[in-house]
Amino acid sequence: MNMDRRSVLGLGGVVAASAMIAPGIHLIAAPERTEASGQSRWAMLVDVNKCDSDCTACTTACRQENNVPTFDDPQRDIHWIRKVELKDKKGKRPSVSLPVLCNHCEHPPCVDVCPTEASFIRKDGIVLVDKHRCIGCRYCMIACPYKARSLVYHATELSENGNADVPIRGKGVVEKCTFCVHLVDQGKKPACVDACQKDGNGAMIFGDLNDGQSEISKRVHEIRTQTMRADLGLNPAVHYQGL
Repeated sequence: MNMDRRSVLGLGGVVAASAMIAPGIHLIAAPERTEASGQSRWAMLVDVNKCDSDCTACTTACRQENNVPTFDDPQRDIHWIRKVELKDKKGKRPSVSLPVLCNHCEHPPCVDVCPTEASFIRKDGIVLVDKHRCIGCRYCMIACPYKARSLVYHATELSENGNADVPIRGKGVVEKCTFCVHLVDQGKKPACVDACQKDGNGAMIFGDLNDGQSEISKRVHEIRTQTMRADLGLNPAVHYQGL
């Protein structure tokens, strides 16, 4: 039998899922998922020329808004967004600092390899993880070229200043940036973008690429921007200016 890698991964996930439940017991289907309008294509643009390496406004705001914990364990800490220093190996350009997060790809490999359909993409392009379906197999983490997913190794609790509007994820599931979907659905911007504009240098903007009058749509079409690993053909929704 000839099988491609995706088929093998999918089969392995089904076997793993079956091994975790007793014979005759079936996985419970997840609750109905929120539908989104296909008229929008949400995206982010980061101007790396304005991103200060010492600024942590975006990462701090993300943790507070989404209850993203740290466990004082560098190997197992969860990062929905992280700052990365990019250096030119030839030394011809100065190093730049840029935020790296889930790129909410139009063709997300994480969704392709998920054996339980826990990873899914909404009609507006936002990629999410259904914690009720996730079995912690981590195939999506391997498939993600941006290393933007984390497994919750430790049980977490809502902190004193935590956001009660965002539920705590259970131990053993995978989580990642959601573009602060709970805010976007209210017509607001993701917490990282809001914090960058208020407390940072205004390096990040967010909006609808399908809206020709939006700032991000104009910038992406008028200014030279890049996406990370464009060669993979995933069509990421996170764009960088000055990269």
